[in-house]
Amino acid sequence: MKKTIAIAFTAVLVLAVSCTKDKKEIESDTTAIRVKVSGIAANNNASFVTASGKIEAENSANISTRMMGYVTKVHVKVGQKVTAGQLLVSINNTDLQAKKAQVDATILQVTAAYNNAKKDYDRFVVLFAQQSASQKELDDMSSRYQMAKASLDGARQMRNEVQAQFAYANLTAPFSGEVTGTFAKEGDMANPGMPLLSIEGASHLQVTAMVSESDITLIKNGMAAQILIKSTGESLTGKVSEVSGSAKNTGGQYLVKINLDNASPKALSGMFVNVQFPIAHQPQRTSAAVTVPQNALTRQGQLTGIYTIGEGNVAILRWLRTGKTFGNGVEILSGLSANEQYIISAEGKLYNGAKVSVN
Repeated sequence: MKKTIAIAFTAVLVLAVSCTKDKKEIESDTTAIRVKVSGIAANNNASFVTASGKIEAENSANISTRMMGYVTKVHVKVGQKVTAGQLLVSINNTDLQAKKAQVDATILQVTAAYNNAKKDYDRFVVLFAQQSASQKELDDMSSRYQMAKASLDGARQMRNEVQAQFAYANLTAPFSGEVTGTFAKEGDMANPGMPLLSIEGASHLQVTAMVSESDITLIKNGMAAQILIKSTGESLTGKVSEVSGSAKNTGGQYLVKINLDNASPKALSGMFVNVQFPIAHQPQRTSAAVTVPQNALTRQGQLTGIYTIGEGNVAILRWLRTGKTFGNGVEILSGLSANEQYIISAEGKLYNGAKVSVN
């Protein structure tokens, strides 16, 4: 029994010595990760106002008709360039053709009656001057002539009405642009007010941005703006053309429109952008935004963090709440103070508590 206890004690002692040795070897093999830190977190001290928005066509329209009929042909496709007046959609107009034929026949009939009444009237004017016709006979001929003239004018107006209806049977482009959507195909029944296709003017683009109530008083018509396209990273310039004075229908945000100076081929309608309005003086603003470059951030799922250096030269992961993005900079709403250093790159894989050495 004593021999068994001695063997067990010896095994435990050997295992403890082995674990201690392995731990020392791991600690001795651990080397600090070389990192590069920023100077300080940028303090964006009220030099501009930022807002989110999207690119839109200055001219856009949904093409519809005010008559009911079957769509006989859609002459364009999505993405096709069109010019003003180009035929887009044709709608069956057999009933209009029949009505036009009826109106034309009526015009022929009333024209003949008008010409006959005019001749009689002119003849009775001469007879009355020669005292060969009475005043009543002249008045009767004058009334007949005026009625025939009114009938002819009414028939011509009916023809104008029918001609106007043909414009809704053959829909044309109201301006030059690009077809952005088709909502009907051949054989569909077109109903009054139902959009058949949409068109946007591709040559004139603008940006619509939503500005918060704390910043809207700083935005003025004609002021310059910098626009960054989020998807491509391309930077554009523009000028404020409209500033809304009400946020009643926009959820507390104020609508601002910016006309682009030079539209880029990469700028497409519907792209989301960040807008920067440079502000020269805004003494009423006391808060300052902290911004960091995007490559300094680390993301885990829906969380965004940044590594700072803690006591003993160890990496500390700080979780952040981010705000707006402009260019390579990201606004930090909480989690990092102004004038605080953070790690921007590392020569190894960082983790919370990893030893680091600053280059």
